[in-house]
Amino acid sequence: MSAPFTALVTAVFYAAALVSARRGLKYSTPATVTCVSASVHAVTLWSAVFLTGGIPEVSPVAVSLFVLVGVTQLGVRLFAYTGVHKIGASRSSTLQSISPLISAIIAISLLRETAGAAVLSGTLLVVIGIILISWRPEEEISSFRWWHLLFPLAAACLTGINHPIRRYALSLSNQPLFFAALMGSVSLGGLLGYLVFFSGFRRLIWHRKALVPFLVTGVSETLSILLIITALSLGPVVVVAPIASTYPVWALLGTVIFLRDFERINWRTVLGTLSVVTGTIAIHLGH
Repeated sequence: MSAPFTALVTAVFYAAALVSARRGLKYSTPATVTCVSASVHAVTLWSAVFLTGGIPEVSPVAVSLFVLVGVTQLGVRLFAYTGVHKIGASRSSTLQSISPLISAIIAISLLRETAGAAVLSGTLLVVIGIILISWRPEEEISSFRWWHLLFPLAAACLTGINHPIRRYALSLSNQPLFFAALMGSVSLGGLLGYLVFFSGFRRLIWHRKALVPFLVTGVSETLSILLIITALSLGPVVVVAPIASTYPVWALLGTVIFLRDFERINWRTVLGTLSVVTGTIAIHLGH
């Protein structure tokens, strides 16, 4: 598969993970779906590694970098699913997709890079989109608090850091399947440590109506992680990231089709999603 097509499939699978998680979260918790997703990720991809020849020879530096990414990916999962639980799949996915803006801010402030017209216009579109999405959400979500918006934004920050690290590590050792499996085991180990040392097991709620949606989430997110790493091994970030960042559009479509009884979609959500996605692509292309 080509890098653009792989990135597009990545976006669809990640959107499916968020939409499916929203159904299960009606009966369970973000910690539970994170546990299921990380377990499916680790078991599935390590099985694939051993079925396709075992552990390959890779650079120790690349291994270290993907261990770091595995830790941050756990944070992405927890923040993303908490955001879905608090403000819904469509809003949370849109706010989470602003990771290119985070990367651009870091590059401009720390690396002294200049911002061109595309980056500035993209930033404006992202800001407008965020305002539209976060404007009076209590009309649809009675339990909404403003700080709920920080969960998907935190996931966006970690994602913005992850992409360039993955790309650099893959340039050292191009083994996307192995590194995706490594990420899964590191994330699962980190989660188990959190549950043990911070009495997190009480946050796990096992409800039969949440099991199937969470398993679908685990499979979909596992495929999205494997595919984004594969896409980055096939092409540059500037090609892969803009296409992969379209997942809020697919999440919005999935919400309309599958979550009619869970989320209300209004014109602000639709316009905000399109504005953020357009701005994100502009930032990617102009950065």
